[in-house]
Amino acid sequence: MHTERRTLLKFLGATVAALWIGTMPLAQPAAAAEKVTVFAAASLKNALDAVDAEWLKETGKETSVSYAASSALAKQIESGAPADVFISADLAWMDYVEEKKLIKDETRDNLLGNRIVLVTGKADAAPVDIKQGFDLKGLLGDEKLAMGAVDSVPAGKYGKAALEKLGVWSSVESNVAGTENVRAALLLVSKGEAPYGIVYQTDAAADKDVTVAGTFPEDSHPPIVYPIAITADSKNPDAAAYVDFVKSPKVAPLFEAQGFTILK
Repeated sequence: MHTERRTLLKFLGATVAALWIGTMPLAQPAAAAEKVTVFAAASLKNALDAVDAEWLKETGKETSVSYAASSALAKQIESGAPADVFISADLAWMDYVEEKKLIKDETRDNLLGNRIVLVTGKADAAPVDIKQGFDLKGLLGDEKLAMGAVDSVPAGKYGKAALEKLGVWSSVESNVAGTENVRAALLLVSKGEAPYGIVYQTDAAADKDVTVAGTFPEDSHPPIVYPIAITADSKNPDAAAYVDFVKSPKVAPLFEAQGFTILK
């Protein structure tokens, strides 16, 4: 009798233990590493894609990149769009987000330099000597000059400044086809919808269907500087390491291959 009772108690105890274990929460797998979200000027696409491929190769971590005009990206950050890193094509839009306390000031740094050029899709076009009073209107006739929107897109702002300094803006202002970003201006020329356009030399290097007709003198416009910073709202633990990687000498050749200059 006692033996049967002990056996029954053991059975009940084992059953209760099994039921208790069955109700325990299962161990959860470690959360996947969060991608670093990057908002970057459209002109950076080819170079930054190559840099991010190296980042993935070295760290096993991915990025999520949104390319657009710096103006549009700055406004998106202001509206609360989730971004960890912002790379602008000019100082003005980085100043804009800094003034609104949307970046971590101590992380801001000047990353790259660039040049603006006059491009054409005409295979037989003659080189253009870009100098004071050059006849850009004569080259265009009644056709369009593709460039980023001159009131917001950095490449467009640089282009307008150069044309004003060289004394030809008033003669071609009515020909301007302003675009939402510099890559859109490049596409108009590449597709033959505009005979000439003003883009960065890095954009020209990225499209085999355009050629550089001439390069604007560096003193005809403000210095072209691409600053980088971590956003104020970023909680991503990899953001700082990513920015350090982008600034590191090991990836400098990837930027230089696209025509950027490294700012020390």
